[in-house]
Amino acid sequence: MVLGAYCALVTLLKPPPDEPGAGTLLTCSEAHVRTIGQHRDEIAALVAPVLSGRRRADPETRDIDDLATDAGAGRGHRLLARAVVAPVPLPPFDNSQMDGFAVRAADAGSALRVVEPIPAGVVPPALEVGTAAPIMTGARIPDGADAVFPVEATPPGSFPAALALSSVDVPADLTPGTFVRATGSDLAAGGALAPAGAPVTPALLGALAAAGVTSVDVVRRLRVLVVSTGSELRGAGAATVGDANGIALRAALAEVGVESRSIRVPDDVHAFTGALDDGVGDWADLVLTTGGISAGAYEVVRQALEPRGLVVAPVAMQPGGPQAFGTVTLAGRPVPVVSFPGNPVSALVSFEVFLRPLLAADAGVPDDRPVAVLPAAAADGSPAGKHQVRRGRVEAGAVHFVGGSSSHLLAHYAAATHLVHVPVGTADVEPGDPLTVWSIR
Repeated sequence: MVLGAYCALVTLLKPPPDEPGAGTLLTCSEAHVRTIGQHRDEIAALVAPVLSGRRRADPETRDIDDLATDAGAGRGHRLLARAVVAPVPLPPFDNSQMDGFAVRAADAGSALRVVEPIPAGVVPPALEVGTAAPIMTGARIPDGADAVFPVEATPPGSFPAALALSSVDVPADLTPGTFVRATGSDLAAGGALAPAGAPVTPALLGALAAAGVTSVDVVRRLRVLVVSTGSELRGAGAATVGDANGIALRAALAEVGVESRSIRVPDDVHAFTGALDDGVGDWADLVLTTGGISAGAYEVVRQALEPRGLVVAPVAMQPGGPQAFGTVTLAGRPVPVVSFPGNPVSALVSFEVFLRPLLAADAGVPDDRPVAVLPAAAADGSPAGKHQVRRGRVEAGAVHFVGGSSSHLLAHYAAATHLVHVPVGTADVEPGDPLTVWSIR
């Protein structure tokens, strides 16, 4: 096994520092390609300043109604820019935990006269001595009452039939506070609803609404310009293809709370640089390009940006071997650029391996790529010198490859439920061989 292949294997799968084998990683300076781990670290270092800078930027003030709509439309994953405190206690008044009768606990074991019922949403009159008030769940406890007993303890057993009672017997074991939600028992006035940096979850939005908070300051979304290169994306006729990369990557970015715009540019250096400057403007935090970084004659990203600081760095991965990154001056300011290959499967796999984990963590997105080790269902081959990422499905506890290894098989990717990792050094996969899989849906 060549040194670069060995490094790719141990870097991707290296054990935590407290496990045997930690610290034994070989130097890979002799290898001609980067390992997955090396490139992942480079990308992390490249984007770290823009991620931290975004948190320091002026926040956006958003209505909680709008944030709830965003979450329902799959555009959630917002973080609070500033802490939020409760302007009122939660709950704001003593209220009934259930449908029943509001009484004085001191009247336990007594028969009481039934007075007018208390629905939710009204301020009831004080409870007269020797009386019981029918009360509905969530309704305000009247002054003078300190306990509720359930309607099920009466002969009718439920409302509205129990409203016809003229008197009720109070259970003998009733104690103060029974079935009463006390004022501030969830949160006192001035208490912290959430700290800065907290994710805006459905539960938090509900708590904000309950406390009467109508708007909050949230961290501005990361802004990514997605650039699809290739004259075939802009032409007409039989030589034209659809911009799969732009659409797929924008959808993938939205899943991790990132705002994006896309442009398509031809294989012309002058047109490319002009379109890039216009697209970046004062808007983009990060540029993500696809295509134009391989060894062809019309590699527009490489030709335009490599002289300006883009590092072209092939990685021992299939698909997704061609990679590039760097900080480039665009629209008069330094902007981090991440460049993926142009084949659509290569671009999506590259996003999953190198960018998605960083952006998801930054946006507070829960880890929704669970990892498992499962047996292969059938035999297949893999290039021994590369870490191969195949598409697959898990059925009956085994991994079935979906389609071949070629990087243009986007329909097969769409049909897959898992990414299947075949490690460096593996030339042949046999039935039953353990394979690491990432669930992608």
